[in-house]
Amino acid sequence: MTEPDAPRGIAAELAAMPLDRTLSPATGWTRAHHERVADLSLLALRRWASPGKARFELPGPASVAGRASDGLEAFARSFLAAAFRLAGSSEDPHDHAGWYAAGLAAGADPSAVDRWPRLDEVRQARVEAAAVAIALHESRAWIWDRLEGGVQERLVDWLAGSLGADYGNSNWRWFQNVTQAFLRSVGGPVDEQEVADNLAFLDGCYLGDGWYTDGRPDGRAGNVDWYNPWVMQLFSLWYCRISGEAAAPGMLETSRSRMAALLPQLVRLFGPDGAPLYQGRSLVYRFATTGALWAGPVFDLDTVPAGEVRRVGSAALRWFVERDAYDEHDLLSLGWLGRHEAMRQPYSGPGSPYWSSLGFAGLVLGEDHPVWSEPEPVEDATPPTLAVEPVGWLVGPPTDGIVRVVNHGVDHSGAAPGPEDPQYCRFAYSTATAPVPVSPGAAAAPTPGAPDDLEPVPDNLVAVRDAAGRWSQRRPLTSTVVTGALAGSRHDVVLLDADGRLEPRPGEVLHTWSVLRGAVEVRVAVLRAEGADPLPLTLVLSGWATPTEDVHRAPAVSAVHPLLGDLRTGTSVHDAENPFGRRLVVPWAAAADVRPGAVHAVAVVLAEHEPALPAVSLDGTLLEIRWPDGVGDRIELDVVDGN
Repeated sequence: MTEPDAPRGIAAELAAMPLDRTLSPATGWTRAHHERVADLSLLALRRWASPGKARFELPGPASVAGRASDGLEAFARSFLAAAFRLAGSSEDPHDHAGWYAAGLAAGADPSAVDRWPRLDEVRQARVEAAAVAIALHESRAWIWDRLEGGVQERLVDWLAGSLGADYGNSNWRWFQNVTQAFLRSVGGPVDEQEVADNLAFLDGCYLGDGWYTDGRPDGRAGNVDWYNPWVMQLFSLWYCRISGEAAAPGMLETSRSRMAALLPQLVRLFGPDGAPLYQGRSLVYRFATTGALWAGPVFDLDTVPAGEVRRVGSAALRWFVERDAYDEHDLLSLGWLGRHEAMRQPYSGPGSPYWSSLGFAGLVLGEDHPVWSEPEPVEDATPPTLAVEPVGWLVGPPTDGIVRVVNHGVDHSGAAPGPEDPQYCRFAYSTATAPVPVSPGAAAAPTPGAPDDLEPVPDNLVAVRDAAGRWSQRRPLTSTVVTGALAGSRHDVVLLDADGRLEPRPGEVLHTWSVLRGAVEVRVAVLRAEGADPLPLTLVLSGWATPTEDVHRAPAVSAVHPLLGDLRTGTSVHDAENPFGRRLVVPWAAAADVRPGAVHAVAVVLAEHEPALPAVSLDGTLLEIRWPDGVGDRIELDVVDGN
């Protein structure tokens, strides 16, 4: 691994702060550390302020929304951190209130040179209006109540652009509702029918057990990522917090019960070092991943103890601070472990990472609240694998300090076939790795000198490849079983070539199963074919991608071991980069001319130390797994009527 540079800026300031190992034996961090990160981050933005302080004009490429929107985005999202900081404090030594009050006055002034774009001018402004609304609510005594009447009126006029605006069928509907909730609270205009329609749509996205899908374009449950906790869950509660008694009867309790169900699962998606699961989009928001956790104590939920909430929240914030989330200007860069420009998406501007302000939500609670005053718990027994039935996930224990998630439900697709999205369609994700940033069939040219005709093989696949080099795509997929340490799914074989053309193969279906125990996943595949004879196909099962150059994080062992079937093994080297390093190596196993109905199984390993491997046996359609510790698992492989 590359040697870390000496801490600088915010990281150096925090490294110099004393640790409290009595209150926080795991992280050493206290509320003072969170306050200090928030303060230093906010102060660093000021040198980039526009003349009226309404925008932060940060360095870096603009988003598709343009520079004016990007400047508003940086202001609005950082205003959230300032508001949370003020809400739980009795003092304001850095005059955050005065600074943001000035910016609010200029931004809402149509005649100001740095005015904000209206919500009907720039679609992205509708998102930032929600951040402004929450921040105004939380800092009400510090800012809103002290603003001149004319400024309040202009802010109401700007926020009122949310009425009748198109927010689409996604998490954005929460942005519209939160904005109107604040308008309602200050006597502004509100469209109650629009709010009710949004609530009905968003409620229809609920999958159960604390999980939402982000929009339901065809009624499927495949659109799951960090937006589930940091918008679908968190904003539902903040809508109720702003609305008070004006919220629909029973809505607060419904939202609380759903968050209460999610929290014990959510803490499992962070490694002991604080690293969150790397999966999905918009990951440049980094420690926004902890926002929903803080909502537990904010809304008096106890399914995760207060000290545990702080442990995870502190570990995540510290993990990012110590790994160059803040750049040489003490600005949050676009990336994960430091700047990684490949993570930029069309809607990403220099201010986008400040959605991380959601990770400061716990600061609305004063220093005497149990979330800040109770000791962090000391880790005890290793938890078992967690089956998350609504989304088709198996969440493993933090073996070797790594959390692994096996995916048999999420594909970020509608009903129509399409190329895989590496951030959603892989078989597994972790807190210590990221996928190869290509889809099978759309990969770059083979590595020069590569010895195998399968090159290059992306990570965490079960796929078939034909003689022309076309690869099957795991999209859309259907979850078939999620229970205990077992999950399974199926998907139709649809081949994709390098030019993006898709060819469905009617009657050909890949059925797959996983059993996850610690650092080892037993991955099983069966190709079913009905009707015409299938093409000669090669079955490929690949493992985790680990970097070999410019390494920021790389588990020591990534391997695929054949357990059942006629499989050969190899490795692919991708001259590509992800946030954990460059030149990515992927182990794989392959079966040529795979016969329909043949069963193939491998052990997929990601670990810091070589683990002992299980043995498998097949009796008819019953596959038995015998683990080294004597534990046994069974998979019933019988497939009837495509189920």
